[in-house]
Amino acid sequence: MSDTLHSRKPPVQARALRAAGIAIGLAAGVKAPLRAIAEQVVRAAASVPANIAEGEGRSGRDRLHHWRIAYGSAKELEVHLELLVHAGAVDRAQAAEALGLLDQVRAMLWRMLHPR
Repeated sequence: MSDTLHSRKPPVQARALRAAGIAIGLAAGVKAPLRAIAEQVVRAAASVPANIAEGEGRSGRDRLHHWRIAYGSAKELEVHLELLVHAGAVDRAQAAEALGLLDQVRAMLWRMLHPR
């Protein structure tokens, strides 16, 4: 996805979309018997940017609720990607890029959830 598509989005949303795109691309190539884990990757990857976006459109506790879901989904996605890496089912370098972006997303979400 080009950077111009992300230029109008908040940085956390842009990074979440990049991480999700990489993760979904990796999951698409996973074969049985690890296909069930790959499907979890797709669900968790889609959840992160979707819940960030939905939270942006809400206020108060409802906003925070969606950001918490995004944070949890990012943690879930991390575990599923690491499982696929350790099983040798996905490219380690691409997974590392997605995991690095997810780490940034979680840090940003943490600050959004815990403002000073």
